[in-house]
Amino acid sequence: RALIHEMLDFLTDFFCESVRRAVTEIDCDYFNFFEDFAYKTGPFTSPTLFRELFMPRYKRIIEFLKSHGIKCFWLDSDGNTEVLIPLFIEMGITCHWPLEAAAGMDPAKLMREYGKDLAFVGGVDKRELSKGKKEIEAEMAKLAPLVEAGGFIPTLDHAIPPDISYGNFLYYMELKRKLVSDSR
Repeated sequence: RALIHEMLDFLTDFFCESVRRAVTEIDCDYFNFFEDFAYKTGPFTSPTLFRELFMPRYKRIIEFLKSHGIKCFWLDSDGNTEVLIPLFIEMGITCHWPLEAAAGMDPAKLMREYGKDLAFVGGVDKRELSKGKKEIEAEMAKLAPLVEAGGFIPTLDHAIPPDISYGNFLYYMELKRKLVSDSR
């Protein structure tokens, strides 16, 4: 394990040194970690290994970025990351996305459990958008209370698949625009 720790420490140091000039010369308030920690049924690593191997490095990076004025830390991971969410919060992540519906990431459940400590983005089931207007309306209605409560932005969990017609996509965007505007 010593070699793994050494490699991860090197990558952490390398990252901090690579972005030092940018975060010193440019005002930033947001940083996004693009990861893929999970697949459909769960994370690629156990919470125990995540805590040992990754958390200390994330904390160092986040503290480094905070020291340069960055306040918001998003983490992008596909799949079902639910068991890692308490660790994300502990290490300083402020928003998690894209809440992949096909992986069982239920935004209503996650907001109930973690919404005071973490914002969420995503949660729109793209499979519903390929069906029809009634299904699109039901999908957006399901997410409306989360948007109204705050700390949640509805969006698709990836690119728009080819089975979603242009008309269905425009209808989804119309409903989403209205939902977000009405919640202000």
